[in-house]
Order: sequence, then C-alpha cells, then structure tokens
Amino acid sequence: MTDQTPRQRWMGVLAKAPEAALDRLWPDLGAEPAFDWLRAPEVGTVMVRGRAGGTGAAFNLGEMTVTRCSLRLATGEVGHAYVQGRSREKARRAAIADALMQSPRAAEVEARLVAPLAAAQTRAKDARAARAAATKVDFFTMVRGDD
Repeated sequence: MTDQTPRQRWMGVLAKAPEAALDRLWPDLGAEPAFDWLRAPEVGTVMVRGRAGGTGAAFNLGEMTVTRCSLRLATGEVGHAYVQGRSREKARRAAIADALMQSPRAAEVEARLVAPLAAAQTRAKDARAARAAATKVDFFTMVRGDD
C-alpha cells in the first residue's frame, strides 16, 4: 500500500510477525527499556468483516482473538500493540518496539528488528505467490473450422 504512514507500516510488520521471528531478533536490541503500563496486555476478540470481491456489501466473517496493550517508556514515548492470538509477550514486545520507533533509537530498531521482519514477510509472500503461480492453468479455445 502506498498510502500508509510510516507508523502504520511498522505496526503492521510487528503485528504480522511470527512470534518466533520476533523472539529471535529481540536480543539484537540490547537491554529492554524501562516502561510503565498504560494498559496491561489483555486478550479479547474482534469481529472480522469482509466484502465479496472487495467491493460488495460488508458482512461479518467471524471473530478473531487479539491481544492488546499500551505502555509508556521512561523517556516518555507511548507504544501500542494489537496482535493476533493470545500472546501477551508478543504484544508487550510489539508495544515496546512501537515506542522505540518514536524515540532517538528509531533507526537502530528499524535496522535490527523491523527491516528484517519486513524482508522475511516479503519473501514469504513471494514464495506463496510462486506456489500459486505454479498451479495456474491457461485455458484457450482453438478455432475448429466448422462454423
């Protein structure tokens, strides 16, 4: 999407990242900053809505479990996170990363956490597209000559 703000982009990357990938890259950020909870991680559900063909009338597709939290770093930056599933730890780390991306450490967090996660997501998306393209069937009609 070209109309995303930078924050929407990094929050999307953090929310979609597999927890194992976030766990693997997290130590690269060094010591975790001090923070206070504004909203401790809590698990709930949201209604997922869809549209037939992307343009039809909206309909309720079903519910999805999410975990959300908000925190404030000791330096004043506020971070929020909404992640799919029940992982309070993933939500906490995503909120810390969101807050750090608004701090003087933004370039470091981008290089060590957000960019590698985004690259992995792009590779996974490309691999899915390649697998789907391999199953593509081109149908054509030959003119038989008998009108």
